[in-house]
Amino acid sequence: MTTTKKATTKKKPITDDQIISIYMDQVLQNNAEPKNVYLFCQENKITEGDFYAHYGSLEALKQDIWLKFFENVKNTVESDENYDTYSNKNKLLTLYFSLIEILTLNRSYVVFALKEEKNMLKNLQQLKTFRNHFKSFIVDMMNTQTSEEDFKVNKIAKPLYVEGAWVEFLFILKFWLDDTSRGFEKTDVMIEKAVKATFDVLDTTPLDSLLDLGKFVWKEKFN
Repeated sequence: MTTTKKATTKKKPITDDQIISIYMDQVLQNNAEPKNVYLFCQENKITEGDFYAHYGSLEALKQDIWLKFFENVKNTVESDENYDTYSNKNKLLTLYFSLIEILTLNRSYVVFALKEEKNMLKNLQQLKTFRNHFKSFIVDMMNTQTSEEDFKVNKIAKPLYVEGAWVEFLFILKFWLDDTSRGFEKTDVMIEKAVKATFDVLDTTPLDSLLDLGKFVWKEKFN
């Protein structure tokens, strides 16, 4: 008598990217976050062991979504063979434009995720890891000086600018969230004006750029 053994196929472990994709789809379809890890896993046929192999909590998962947004942008901009030759001003422009581009590709989720965070300067838990990597990127950027302007700005305002760049990005992010223009073209204008104003101020240029930025914001928000 011969016996045959059933071939068993080992289940392929779920990846963090798959968990993120499932999570983003679920919250958008339900317009609500899962109440806990158990319910999230049950509703999506994921074992808790598979979930906890990647994330210690739903909060950690949400932070990782933003981190992956940033890492995607960082890898993209740094893969440009001309990137290292850019001035810090152009590197910052590239970073902001690229961040807004990837956030636009995921706008429905971003709007959902931030809808309760009216004051993003206070309630930023899900952006915590994103913020740390963003600031590290700015530090590395400013440590690479490609022009006389970079050297002068870094010497005077490096510590201030690292923190200021984060606040500036939040300002741009809030503007983009409220932007209803086609292709978010007004956000593009905002980015250019904000970066120009920042570097003009650091370069001790007269305040024309700040006034120009202020007029633009006032016109878009109050007219």
